[in-house]
Amino acid sequence: MKRLAAIAGFLVSLTSATAATAQVGPGLSDPAGSGPIVSAMQWLQGTLLGTVATVVAVIAVACVGFMMLTGRMNWRYGGVVILGCFILFGAVSIVAGIRSTAGLAG
Repeated sequence: MKRLAAIAGFLVSLTSATAATAQVGPGLSDPAGSGPIVSAMQWLQGTLLGTVATVVAVIAVACVGFMMLTGRMNWRYGGVVILGCFILFGAVSIVAGIRSTAGLAG
């Protein structure tokens, strides 16, 4: 169970990279010399939010669901893992909503 919690926590922590990337708007620019770093972070974000994250999330939800059905996991803890997956994959939409509410163009 602790390993599953660590995986879910890792997946949720990836949303911070999405939020940091979304802060660069039309009026803002990257600092000089940061091109390779920005490119590497965008590659990492694309990799971890693509197929890798999807496979890990499917395995995590399947394991959590099986453990909840067999009575070996608390329903609240299982809900947190599933909520974490929703937050991970909805991070781009969440940040876009926050930006539109704050009046930032994006």
